[in-house]
Amino acid sequence: MARKYNFCAGPAALPETVLEQARDELLDWQDAGLSIMEMSHRSPEIVGIYERAEHDLRDLLAVPDNYKVLFLQGGASTQFGAVPLNLTRGDASADYVNTGQWSKKAIAEGKRYLNVNVAASAEDSNFSTIPPRDSWQLSNGAAYLHYTPNETIGGVEFFWTPEADAPLVVDMSSTILSRPINVADYGVIYAGAQKNIGPAGLTLVIVRDDLLGQAHPLCPAMLNWQVAAEAESMYNTPPTFALYLAGLVFQWLKAQGGLAAMETLNRRKASKLYGYIDDSAFYANPVETASRSLMNVPFTLANSELDKAFLAESEAAGLLNLKGHRSVGGMRASIYNAVPEAAVDALIDFMRDFEARNAG
Repeated sequence: MARKYNFCAGPAALPETVLEQARDELLDWQDAGLSIMEMSHRSPEIVGIYERAEHDLRDLLAVPDNYKVLFLQGGASTQFGAVPLNLTRGDASADYVNTGQWSKKAIAEGKRYLNVNVAASAEDSNFSTIPPRDSWQLSNGAAYLHYTPNETIGGVEFFWTPEADAPLVVDMSSTILSRPINVADYGVIYAGAQKNIGPAGLTLVIVRDDLLGQAHPLCPAMLNWQVAAEAESMYNTPPTFALYLAGLVFQWLKAQGGLAAMETLNRRKASKLYGYIDDSAFYANPVETASRSLMNVPFTLANSELDKAFLAESEAAGLLNLKGHRSVGGMRASIYNAVPEAAVDALIDFMRDFEARNAG
């Protein structure tokens, strides 16, 4: 079977060696006589897999000891509600920065539970840039400041960390593990797994210890980080197979040289693709250069009537999932960690050929 290149924004590409190991161990994990998917989550085998995964993730991100690492369910979207429920008791306000579709969803959910102050918005620029920090209107006594470091749909990414008196809470779904970060800069980091962590079905929350135990009395137990921390992410039956695969991804990342090595590779991949787009009159990227995502590269064709042909021909060429999100249209290439540089080279070659045949 010839595997194709997957540019999907999520569920995204997984490393081939991880998939091969999972395939080889699917029926019989390390001579246990059964599959990972059949094991009790309380078994020594699964507990060991969880402990190894947490250890490796802490190594990769240099997570300080005063932070809990939680492996949960429900996707990052569930955390849109879990954040205010865990950090306020119903009479507080919080600051949010609006840089795109996922920010807007977080803001809408936050408004269900507390007073939301939209401290800054990039809507006037059609979400093509990040509002400069000196334009933000932060409120006094905010419970937290929420922002989205990488907007998967619009392809806008923060490459700086804002300063604020309130704890920083970030939806890092499309940034996590793509490059080093300083975890201590944040109060809460949450992320859906289906970008750079593993398969869909797993959600990561990294929360500073002093922010636990503040949940609203009506916060459901399944959303309460303190409950999850005390149960070591096993308050209910966890997504054992997804965590097993994530653990293999963590081991793969360490074998590649860690996050510094991944950043070097990711910057090289992004530079190649943006460079070709910028040098072409046939393709365009709408995002301000300084705010361009390393992970998600949206682009348009000069003639949108060619979009369907581009997508059909690229798929036939083995380049999958290049259609832009329905809310913005155009194309989008998501080039997460597991997307090899050869995939970017193949995409550029196809784009060059398509342009030669259709320009003018």
